[in-house]
Amino acid sequence: MGSAAGLTETVLYDTLVNYLISMARSVEGAMNRALESIVSVDDPKVSALVGEVFLLEPRINEMEIVIDEHAIRLLRRGAFSDDEMRLIVAALKITNDLERIGDLAVNLAERVTTLREMPGSQPPEELEAMTVAVRAMVSKSLGALIFRNATMAAQVLESDDLVDQYRDRIFEQLLEQMTKQTAQVVPSMQFILATRHLERIADHATNIAEDIIYWVRGLDVRHGRGLGTSATQVSASLAEVTEDSHGLYSDVTARPDTQHV
Repeated sequence: MGSAAGLTETVLYDTLVNYLISMARSVEGAMNRALESIVSVDDPKVSALVGEVFLLEPRINEMEIVIDEHAIRLLRRGAFSDDEMRLIVAALKITNDLERIGDLAVNLAERVTTLREMPGSQPPEELEAMTVAVRAMVSKSLGALIFRNATMAAQVLESDDLVDQYRDRIFEQLLEQMTKQTAQVVPSMQFILATRHLERIADHATNIAEDIIYWVRGLDVRHGRGLGTSATQVSASLAEVTEDSHGLYSDVTARPDTQHV
């Protein structure tokens, strides 16, 4: 009887993780469509991509509710191990960050819709590079979630500054452009808002990575706490991941990372 109860507990916690992974992939899909759209505003296929982003938002919101309800159901059962408690806490926080990334994908899609009404709007020079950096951060954080790998999560932490640098340089470029060409003020403001959305997506990817490290290794690394070495040193042994995490990890039932930082 005890064995059956233990199996049930395992299934409940695995279900929570699978819910998280499913939501993460939906969010990543919406974000990738939004990123492709913002750097290809004049492309005819962008209208369809933007529409798909809007259609995914209700699904993402519903998945957030389902995960929260499942986590609360687990909390009511009581008698947790340390690992189980960390999983529940991390799951409740990760779903919030995933939902916010979904909202920011919608915000990017709205910027694209506005820009498409301004023929000739050209994206800033470094915007595509910024979207690549953001996409890599989200892909790594979701890969870390799927593989329960804190080392991969640690790699995300070192990338946030790069995204901030892109945001600052693009802002300076657009500000100079607006002072010289007043006709470019409105489209430039839309691109400035877009870089803000991208920077916030990167921040949420960082939050997710921090929560994964807490779940897997029991370390609170927010605000630079808990890691005795830099993120670069921690992640030196792991190859860089920039592909879409769904393609990388489509058949996942991964072994958890049990190493210590």
